[in-house]
Amino acid sequence: MAEKRTAESRVPALNRGQRFAEVEHAQNVGATIKRLTVYFAKEKRMVGCMLLVVVLGTLFGVYAPSLQSRAIDIIAGAAAGRLTRAVLAMFLAYALYSLCQLLQSLVSARLSQSIVRRLRGELFARIIDVPVRYLDTHSHGDVMSRMTNDIENISTTVSQSLPSLFSGVLTIIGTAAIMIAFCWQLALLSCATVVLTVLTTMFLSKQVRLYSRRRQMLLGRLNGTVEEMISGFRTVVAYNHQDRTTQEFCETSDQLTKAGIRTDIMSGIMGPIMNCIGNIGFVIIAAFGGYFAIHGLISVGVISAFIVYAKQFSRPINEIAQIYGQLQTAIAGAERVFAVLDEEAEPMEGEALLADKGASVSFEHVDFSYIPGHPVLRDFTLTVPSGRKVALVGATGSGKTTVVNLLMRFYDIDSGDIRIDGQRLADIARGSLRKDVAIVLQDTVLFADTVRSNLTYNNAEATQEKLDEAVEMSRCREMIDHLPQGYDTMLAASGANISQGQRQLLAIARAFVADPKILILDEATSNVDTRTEKEIQSAMQRIMQGRTSIVIAHRLSTIRDADLIVVMDHGRIVEQGSHEALLHQQGKYYELYMTQFAGFAT
Repeated sequence: MAEKRTAESRVPALNRGQRFAEVEHAQNVGATIKRLTVYFAKEKRMVGCMLLVVVLGTLFGVYAPSLQSRAIDIIAGAAAGRLTRAVLAMFLAYALYSLCQLLQSLVSARLSQSIVRRLRGELFARIIDVPVRYLDTHSHGDVMSRMTNDIENISTTVSQSLPSLFSGVLTIIGTAAIMIAFCWQLALLSCATVVLTVLTTMFLSKQVRLYSRRRQMLLGRLNGTVEEMISGFRTVVAYNHQDRTTQEFCETSDQLTKAGIRTDIMSGIMGPIMNCIGNIGFVIIAAFGGYFAIHGLISVGVISAFIVYAKQFSRPINEIAQIYGQLQTAIAGAERVFAVLDEEAEPMEGEALLADKGASVSFEHVDFSYIPGHPVLRDFTLTVPSGRKVALVGATGSGKTTVVNLLMRFYDIDSGDIRIDGQRLADIARGSLRKDVAIVLQDTVLFADTVRSNLTYNNAEATQEKLDEAVEMSRCREMIDHLPQGYDTMLAASGANISQGQRQLLAIARAFVADPKILILDEATSNVDTRTEKEIQSAMQRIMQGRTSIVIAHRLSTIRDADLIVVMDHGRIVEQGSHEALLHQQGKYYELYMTQFAGFAT
C-alpha cells in the first residue's frame, strides 16, 4: 500500500483531477516548443539543477530495490555479507531518493513560476500595447483565457508534468536494464503485463473522454441556464417563466447527472483494473520466479526485487500516457499566448501635440471602414472651430462614435486627413494626443481603486483644490460626502458598489480634473436623471468655455445650445447648423426632434 501511495503521489495533481479532460492540440508543435525553449534557456541554472536532481533521484530509486534484493539474499543465506551494512545502504538509498523527490518538487515549482512570471509579464505588456482594433475584434473572454487558463496550463506542465516525464523515461530505461541484467527471461514475462496495462489504459481513456466530453458540454449548458436566469431574473419573473425555467434546468441537470455517473464509473474502474493487472503480474513473477529459483537461475532476493521493479516499470508508462494530454494542452496554450505576443504593438512614436487650449479640429475628405469594402465614413469633411461646442447627432450606425475613434487615434483613417490646429493627426504621438484629449463614454469605466485615484487617472498631480472644483462642477459633492471614507473610499471593480448614475458623474468629474485641450462627450448624461442632467449641463458650460468640445447625443435637449449641430446619416453629413436653423429647414434633424418631443411614430 505504501508503494502504491508513493506511485500515485508522483502523478501530477492536475492529471489526477482532470485525467480525461478534453485535450487541445497545437497547429505548429515544433515551432511552439522551440519558442518555449528560449524561456528555459534564460533559466539555465535552475533547469540544470532540476535535471541533476531528476537523474540522481532516478538512480537512487532504481538502485534501491537491488539493495533490498541483496539484503534478502543475505538473510536467506544465498549471498555473503553483513546484513546491517546492506540494510543501512538500502535505507540510505531510499532516503536520498525521497530527498531528491522533495528537491525536484521545489526546483520545478520555482522554475515554473520564473518562466510563467516572464511569460505573464510579456503577455500583459503586449495586451496593453495592442491597437484598439485587436481588442474590438477578439473576444475579451478569449484574451483573458490566454492570460489565465493557458498560462496556468504551462505552469502546471513545467512544475509537474515535465519532471515526471523526464524521471519516467529514465526510470523505464534504468529499470529495464537492471531487470534484463538480473534475468532476461523473467523480464520478458513481466513486460506482458505492461503491454496489457497500456492497452487497457488506452481503451478506458477513450471511453471516459467520450463521456467526459458530453459532461462538459452539458455542464456548460447548465451554467449558461443559471447565468441567464440570474442576470435576467426580473424578466423571468415578469413573464412568469419560473416553472418553465425550472423544468429546463432539471432536464439538463438530469442529463448531466447521467453523463457524470457514466464518466465516474468508467474512471472509477480504472484503479481496480490496474490493480488486478498488477496482481496478475505479481503472480507471474512469483510463479516463474520460483521456478527459476528452484533451478538455480535466480535467488529469492531477485524475485522480491522483480516485484518492486515490475510496479516501478509500469507506473511511469501510465504516467507518461496521462502526461501526454497535459503536454498537448500546454503546448496549445503556449501557441495561443505566442499568437498574442506576435501581434504588432500600437505605434506610439510621433510629435507632441502643439495646440493650446481650444484647438480647432478639421476632418478633410476622410474615408474609413472597419471591414475593408464596408465604408463607415465616406468623404467626411467637418471643421470644429476653436473653443466651440459641436454636437454630432444621427441614427444608430450613422458613424458618430467612429468620428471620436478616429480623433483619438484608436483607428487610423483609410484616406483623407485630420488636423488639430493645422498639425496632422497622423504625425502626433498617440500618448501626447490622448493626454490632452479627455473623453467621457456612455459605458462608464471605473477601476477598483479609491475615488481619488479614479478622479486623478489622467492627472496624477492634480491638487485638492482642483479635485474639489471638479467635484462641485459635476455635482458629485453630496455623493462623495456620503461615502464612508470620502475621496479615499475604495470602489469595487467597475464601480459596482455605486449606482450607474453615480459612476457617470465621477467619469465627468475625471474629465474635468484632466483639464484637456479637447473634450469629447459620448452620451455622457445618458444614465442620470433629468434634474441631474440639467445641473450637469450648466456645469459643463463652465468647463467648455474656451475649450473645443465634441458632443455625441441622442437626447437632443442636451445639445440645443451647441454652436454647431452636425446631422449624420450613413457616414455622411446631411445637415449642419444651429438648432433653430435646422428646425427651420424641416429636414433630418427636424424629424429626429419631432420624434422625441412631438410624439411622432418612429
